Amino acid sequence: MSARRLRVLIQRLPPESATWTALRNAMTPEELAEQADKGEPEKAPWSQLEQLVALVADRVAHVEWALWTVNIEQKSKRPDPPEPIRRPGAKPRRAKPKLSENSADRLFQLLNGGAA
Repeated sequence: MSARRLRVLIQRLPPESATWTALRNAMTPEELAEQADKGEPEKAPWSQLEQLVALVADRVAHVEWALWTVNIEQKSKRPDPPEPIRRPGAKPRRAKPKLSENSADRLFQLLNGGAA
């Protein structure tokens, strides 16, 4: 068998195969980032099936959160929205900055024409 034929056979394997899993596990973080930029999901650290399962889990958690939020009368007792499952290679979400009292006062002044 030629090297070209072997390469073609490996490329046609399903992403969940033992061969692709071994190849993914042997890649460095830089190589994984490069593959992600190229848009080759079969070379990603997670298979497509794992990505889909994580997506379903995130959606179920969001539906559960929405049901809790709708059925709680006091806004102060509402839970925070669920965090999505971390995907390999994805950075965690940055927390939204909170508006401080001084910043809120300054913004109020600017909106009411006080540019000074």
